[in-house]
Amino acid sequence: MDTSILDRFYTTGVIPVLVMDHEKDALPLADALQAGGLPIAEITLRTPAALGAIRQIAMQRPDVLVGAGTVNDRRQAQAAVDAGAQFLVCPGMIEKVVLCAQKNQLPILAGAITPSEMIQGINLGLNVLKFFPAGTMGGLKAIKSMSDPFPQLRFIPTGGIRPDNVAEYLQMEKIHAVGGSWMAKKAMIAEGRFDEITRLSQEASEIVRKVRGNHQS
Repeated sequence: MDTSILDRFYTTGVIPVLVMDHEKDALPLADALQAGGLPIAEITLRTPAALGAIRQIAMQRPDVLVGAGTVNDRRQAQAAVDAGAQFLVCPGMIEKVVLCAQKNQLPILAGAITPSEMIQGINLGLNVLKFFPAGTMGGLKAIKSMSDPFPQLRFIPTGGIRPDNVAEYLQMEKIHAVGGSWMAKKAMIAEGRFDEITRLSQEASEIVRKVRGNHQS
């Protein structure tokens, strides 16, 4: 597995979680995110355009780290790999997806919100886990209380992360990065509001810089 990708998650701090209706928006979206300091695109497999968008960014925007989100089974995982995804994200602890990612030497962010799922992740060789949906499952307090027995774990919470709470999340030692969609919502992408996406991405990356400063690695 390429651990440098996990390092890039930490350095960037915020992972844009994207829902796309049209493949044609893939490259301008990637450009807008990169211009705003967030050169990462987690494209969720919720629409027919997702795999094509991943393929375009992987082939034509090599400086943008592109991955597949909402990967719920091994078939989807392999399709994402074939499209050029550089990392996979699944909402739960789905062993077949984890094993597919590991077979292809890709980072995998598997969801864990209970101690049992965290233990399962550790036994599968994972040390960075997705925590979803963070907002409705107790947020930072839940992460701290449930993760205390697992000092080796770090988390990437998504769901309920907003500009007004992202700094609080990033200040916690257990948080590797956060995922969010506020800087590039589905309607904004579909309406071609790429300047706005760049502006909101710049604001997010500035928050990361202020919180982590020279501690970024």
